[in-house]
Amino acid sequence: MRSIAAEAKDSPETLKDAPLTRPVRRLDEVKAAKQPVVRYAFDAESARVFSPRKTARRHRSVLPGFGLSLGFTIVYLSLIVLIPLSAVFIKTASLTWPAFLAIVTAPRVVASYRLTFGASFGAAAINTIFGLLVAWVLVRYRFPGRRLADALVDLPFALPTAVAGIALTGLFAANGWIGSLLDPLGIKVAFTPLGVLVALTFIGLPFVVRTVQPVLEQLPRELEEAAATLGASRWPIFRRVIFPVVLPALITGFALAFARAIGEYGSVIFIAGNMPMVSEITPLVIITKLEQYDYNGATAVAVVMLVVSFVLLLAINALQAWTRRRQGAQA
Repeated sequence: MRSIAAEAKDSPETLKDAPLTRPVRRLDEVKAAKQPVVRYAFDAESARVFSPRKTARRHRSVLPGFGLSLGFTIVYLSLIVLIPLSAVFIKTASLTWPAFLAIVTAPRVVASYRLTFGASFGAAAINTIFGLLVAWVLVRYRFPGRRLADALVDLPFALPTAVAGIALTGLFAANGWIGSLLDPLGIKVAFTPLGVLVALTFIGLPFVVRTVQPVLEQLPRELEEAAATLGASRWPIFRRVIFPVVLPALITGFALAFARAIGEYGSVIFIAGNMPMVSEITPLVIITKLEQYDYNGATAVAVVMLVVSFVLLLAINALQAWTRRRQGAQA
């Protein structure tokens, strides 16, 4: 007996009268009867073949499962981040509220807050401006020694902070190469708050450059050429085409440089002078209290720095997310 498909090829008009070797039911009838469908369901009246819906298969990943990965992540973060930070808060909780306020609002501690956060913010702002300039030059221009300049950007990453502090002190001291030129002008850098700003700027520059540089490399130059073709000058092209693209990266670089500067210690203590109420940073205050076995006082100051740093970083990240949403809405 010939199959239905063969008869359909020979005589489509006699398809309804063709004998069936097996009664065929519609796909909905098969589902209602909950009987398995081997491959296809055939409707003789409309001469259409229905394919059953394929169930989604769960592809197994090469990496370990979600539960195992999440467990390792939680354990690692707990050992490295959560448990040490919790220990700081637990130690501080042993203080009464008046004692805590007396420690964190002492004039010497408040002066160190002002210098630490102010110099960190100023250094991050300076690095945001000049980091964008350095990244632009490294990406858009080809000149002799470009690779060497690109490698020098990462020098603060590899250089020990103590070595950086000694080098900066030797340069900006009154008898140093740069300090000897600034001293006749009445500008003193070493052993002043200005020296703290210089040290924090030095260690924070790579964060901005390495954050902005990949964005500039991926920015298509056709956008600038199209704007120039429409008659835009260089400044409007930078302000309306380039700057909105690199703005999220600039905010990220600013946040990284600011966070790095707040906790800096090694490169600052050599050039700051460490004079109380003048050039003493908050990490040095914490070290001093630890050396005096004032553990409660050290943890109290550390908690204030931790909370303020977290709030500032949260605000910066919220600003970055808002900037990205705004750019997406405009696009």
